[in-house]
Amino acid sequence: MTLIDPVDVQVIRNLILRYAELVDDGDFGGVAELLADATYRGSGAPLHGRAEIEQWFRETLIVYPDGTPRTQHLTTNVAIEADGKDAASARSYVTVLQAVPGDVPRIIAAGRYRDRFERRDGSWRWTERNVNIRLVGDVSKHLRS
Repeated sequence: MTLIDPVDVQVIRNLILRYAELVDDGDFGGVAELLADATYRGSGAPLHGRAEIEQWFRETLIVYPDGTPRTQHLTTNVAIEADGKDAASARSYVTVLQAVPGDVPRIIAAGRYRDRFERRDGSWRWTERNVNIRLVGDVSKHLRS
């Protein structure tokens, strides 16, 4: 088993948590930059590169007047493992809460992330994000039809 340096673990964990912040802030350009070198797999066809990923987020998520999707992504149970000296994989759970104006906060989805990372030019970057939403609530105020 290859061990991963604790500093690298924290850097990768911060990338995973940064994704949640960017989505919740409605910063889809930032999400696309974070995933620029990755293949993003969700419920549809795989997405590749900044432009495709940003377009998908903009076309799929409802954004409210405050510029956000009014969500809070909770990423938990993060496990990070080395896949060699300059590669790593991660597993985590995601729970998505949403509170739109005039409504109470509610859980709208929950599932798992499976991620792969590579260290390139001294920096960790995503190479894959696989989103598997297993529990779906009322997403009518989150996803465009």
